[in-house]
Amino acid sequence: MSIFDQIRKPTLLLDEEIVRRNIRTMAKKAAANGVHFRPHFKTHQSCQIGEWFRAEGVQAITVSSVDMAKYFADCGWEDITLAFPVNLRQLDEIAELAGRIRLGVLVESVEVVHALGQRVSAPLSVWIKVDVGARRTGILWDDVETASALVKACRAYPSLHLKGLLTHAGQTYQAAYPVEVEEIYRQSLSKLQSLRHVLQEQGWAQSLLLSVGDTPACSIVQDFRPADEVRPGNFVFYDVQQWMLGACTWEQIAVALVCPVVSLHPRRGEAVIYGGAIHLSKEFLLSRGQRFYGLISLPKDGRWGEPLPGAYVARLSQEHGILRLFPHQLEQLRVGDLVCVLPVHSCLTAQAMGRYLTLDGVWIEMMPHP
Repeated sequence: MSIFDQIRKPTLLLDEEIVRRNIRTMAKKAAANGVHFRPHFKTHQSCQIGEWFRAEGVQAITVSSVDMAKYFADCGWEDITLAFPVNLRQLDEIAELAGRIRLGVLVESVEVVHALGQRVSAPLSVWIKVDVGARRTGILWDDVETASALVKACRAYPSLHLKGLLTHAGQTYQAAYPVEVEEIYRQSLSKLQSLRHVLQEQGWAQSLLLSVGDTPACSIVQDFRPADEVRPGNFVFYDVQQWMLGACTWEQIAVALVCPVVSLHPRRGEAVIYGGAIHLSKEFLLSRGQRFYGLISLPKDGRWGEPLPGAYVARLSQEHGILRLFPHQLEQLRVGDLVCVLPVHSCLTAQAMGRYLTLDGVWIEMMPHP
């Protein structure tokens, strides 16, 4: 019996072989570059998938929330970096975690450093979060005054161990070509090196590490140096956005949202699926000025096939997905059939769905969310 025979409603299908291959490829690439591999687990959020990383020698991970750090600590992970600005309202939870595992946190204000030093007695690894162009969080890469103040504040507390400078060059997601991603990566590392050099000249720190982590760069760039650590996350599944950036091939996309067709509208070139914004999220990309929320493929050989040329999710409401298809593609469909949507952003689709169904028919649960 085909895996598709048991699907009745929107279901996130996962190809374990591709996931394991993606993990193995990135782990080998990091090892070949001589950098520490600390993958981000916010994409898959699953203890079981985490074990597939462990099988490739991964021992240290990145997470995006205190709850996620707790979840993976309970799964046996003992070296976790919380790559999100410290939430002062969760200091007690951070202190408890620091007493259980080797915990790393991000700081960008002296106020937070003092709070950590006064409230967390267990050893805590501290990274200065640096903004190299993404304009999300972090001190500006040329803000030497704040960086120096942060180093000085860390040195005042014996429990705080300054590890280095950490950044996420999220601007790579807006790149148009792989060569642009490579240039952003080089510029980002140059900025981190510049800040590290100034701090070392001032005598504040002599062995600061450089940690970077975005999937486009880690997939496209071949030489990670002079980075000391890489933290990609989305590469475990990839998605349409990564494919369009040139970070992967469509064959490397490891998840697809399988949705029932509920109506056909040949006159307007559309089909309606049971699968909307609460399943895919409303993340979209632009192609020739047209928004789209995913690409369409059909079940083939027990999984999904190559994306249908020119077919896409054009609109979403809460439960509805409106597909645009060519007439000959619509002719292949009947009400009750299944289509496979390759998500624009697999992280958000996984978060929305909460669990995966493997091609072997096994359910994989994600961490619970309140």
